[in-house]
Amino acid sequence: MQQLRILAVDIGAGTQDILLYEEGIPVENCVKLVLPSGTKQVAGKIARATAEGRDIFLSGHLMGGGPLVRALQKHLKAGLKAYALPAAAKTIRDDLREVEAMGVELVDQKPGNECLEIELRDLDLGKLSSALSLYDVSLPEIVAVAVQDHGEAIGRSNRKFRFEHWERFLGEGRLQDLLYRDNVPPYLTRMLAVQEDAPGAFVMDTGTAAFMGALLDPVVASHQKDGLLLVNVGNQHTLAALMKGERIWGVFEHHTRSLTPEKLADYLQRFVQGKLSNEEVYDDHGHGCAVVPGAPGPESFSFTAVTGPQRQLAEKIGYFAAPYGDMMLSGSFGLVAAVKKYLQQ
Repeated sequence: MQQLRILAVDIGAGTQDILLYEEGIPVENCVKLVLPSGTKQVAGKIARATAEGRDIFLSGHLMGGGPLVRALQKHLKAGLKAYALPAAAKTIRDDLREVEAMGVELVDQKPGNECLEIELRDLDLGKLSSALSLYDVSLPEIVAVAVQDHGEAIGRSNRKFRFEHWERFLGEGRLQDLLYRDNVPPYLTRMLAVQEDAPGAFVMDTGTAAFMGALLDPVVASHQKDGLLLVNVGNQHTLAALMKGERIWGVFEHHTRSLTPEKLADYLQRFVQGKLSNEEVYDDHGHGCAVVPGAPGPESFSFTAVTGPQRQLAEKIGYFAAPYGDMMLSGSFGLVAAVKKYLQQ
C-alpha cells in the first residue's frame, strides 16, 4: 500500500513554511523549508526595478499583497510606470477602478519589451519542484495550502467583509469545516487563485491552520476538552479564538502592527470575559470580535496557547505552542492534520 504524502505550504506575509509530510517516518525527519513568501519576493523585484529606473508589467494572477503593494506605491511615486493584467491587478485592490486611480495602467498584454515582466502567484510548484529535485526529492500529489484571504469586497470594507466570514462560520464553529477543496466560497478569490496553480489542492486560512497545528502540541491538546484561548500572532494579522472541545465559540482579529503587548493583553482579557465589542475592534482599524450567544464562561478559557512569528507580543500572556518542536511549521502541521482527517471521513 502506497504511503500517504502531503505537501503543506503555509503562506504568510513574510515567509512560506513548507512541509513534505510522509507517512511512516517521524515528522521531525520530514523535509521542511522556511522561505521568503511570494509577495516578499515580488516586492524585492519591484524595488530593484525602481532602483534601475525600469517600468514594470505585472502578469499572472491574484496573490497576497502587503509588501508587494507597498513596493508598487514607491515605484509609482518615483514617477515610473506600472502596467498590469486585470487578474494580477486584483492583488492590489478588488476594485480595478481603485487600481487605476493609483496610477497602474490595465492592459491585456505586455506593452513592449522595455518593461520588466513580474509574474504574480502565491504558489510556484515548478520552482519548488526544481529546487527539491537537486536533493532527489519529488513533490507529493496531494497539496494543501494556507493563505490569508480577505475575500473579494468591492465597494465595502474588506475588514468587515472578512469578519462576516468568521461570523457565518461561528454558526457551526468546527475548525475542520474551514478546510476547503471543491467547496471554496466564491468570494475567497485568493484561495481560488491558489487552486489555479495547484488544481485539486486543499486550501485553508493561515490563522485556522495555525490553530490546528497548535493543537498538536501535547500541552495544548490536554486543555482542548475543558477549553482554551488560541492566539496566532502573524506578521500582518493576529487571530484569536475561544475553543472548547471541537467547537470555536468566539473569534477576534486585528492587525499585528497596531498592537503592543499591553494592548493585546487587554483585548484578549476582555475577549475572554465577553466584554469586548465588535465595534471597538473595528474602530481601532481591526477586523472585529464576535462570541456565540450562550458560550461557556471565562473559566473555560483560562489557558492560553500562543503561536505565530510575532508571538513575542504575547510572551507574558500564555504558553508558546511548539508542535513537534517547531513553531514556524505550526500552520503546515495543521494543514496535514486537517487533510488527514478529511481523507479519513
